[in-house]
Amino acid sequence: MKVEALIFNLIAVFCVIAAAVYGIWSREPIGTTALVLSAALTGLIGGFFWFVSRRIDARPEDRKDAEIAEGAGELGFFSPSSYWPFTLALSAAITGLGMAYWYIWLVIIGVVALLVTIGGLLFEYYVGQNAQSS
Repeated sequence: MKVEALIFNLIAVFCVIAAAVYGIWSREPIGTTALVLSAALTGLIGGFFWFVSRRIDARPEDRKDAEIAEGAGELGFFSPSSYWPFTLALSAAITGLGMAYWYIWLVIIGVVALLVTIGGLLFEYYVGQNAQSS
């Protein structure tokens, strides 16, 4: 996590410097604001990674003396055949379309669809044929 924290914090510092140069040179507030907000967001992510890296053990990616074989093994569980991510993206698109054209009825349909698909994705392995029996 230390590498990721360093990368995001360096990007944040670059955005701060670029915002200062751009703000002085162009005197245009919109681009300067965008660069400052980009610096704040990347700094937030970098700070989170730095905070987490202090609380966990060093991963092989964070150590200079690590071997490639130390990073081998199972990385996690990834669902092989789930339709929920697609339906979640479709629900978000419907909500975004409703907000873009300000169709309240489409926003309501999209938000309801979002809630249903988030619940479906969350509880995919707790109900139905994929339920884990204990």
